[in-house]
Amino acid sequence: MLHKTRGIALSYIRYRESSIIAKIYTESFGIQTYIVNGVRSAKSKTNRIAFFQPLTLLDMVVYHKSKEDTIHRLSEIKCYAPFASIPFDVVKSSLALFVTEILGKTLREEESNEPLFQFIQDSVLFLDQAEDNFENFHIQFLSQLSSYLGFGTETGEDLENELSENNYPRTVDPIELEAARQLLVSRFGSVVPLDRTRRTRILEKLIFFYKIHMDGLGEIKSLEVLKEIMR
Repeated sequence: MLHKTRGIALSYIRYRESSIIAKIYTESFGIQTYIVNGVRSAKSKTNRIAFFQPLTLLDMVVYHKSKEDTIHRLSEIKCYAPFASIPFDVVKSSLALFVTEILGKTLREEESNEPLFQFIQDSVLFLDQAEDNFENFHIQFLSQLSSYLGFGTETGEDLENELSENNYPRTVDPIELEAARQLLVSRFGSVVPLDRTRRTRILEKLIFFYKIHMDGLGEIKSLEVLKEIMR
């Protein structure tokens, strides 16, 4: 059966000579996997592989037979909000890769969650359109995403307490604590002054916080690159 849905591209792997298997977070079906034939063919008239770059916002027509199927097929696809800056800005593209990896490891429900989809879409659009004040985007994104995933914390003190209960060294830096408190409740684009060292420490705390609540999160491979880019 054919269905229309919006989607957010997360990742893909090559499949056979000219196809890919893509992981996409959809508005209608949650996290799903699709096989896309001929997308890497030299005979292809359009560069459809660009649709599957990290966080690309997609309009799709898809085949879904049943919930038991683990891989589905795409009938039609187009980008409904082409990026103006993410692919061309090294900081933004590094942030996008980090967010993509986090989403790939944390989005597990194969069912509709419209508020979560809307949050991710709006976050991506902010990052693409922002001209400044996006240096804390990844920290604010992790903080807000955790609430949608069901384990968010409202205050910096609550975060520190939970980390301490799980044997993470307790912070005694009042500047860092105040910055973390502000970042947990602020909107994207809010100015929260942070030096590189404190920003990195807060980010590492949030990743540890995620590992407390999500089994199998594992290593975040894009983290070291992001730290280097954000220096």
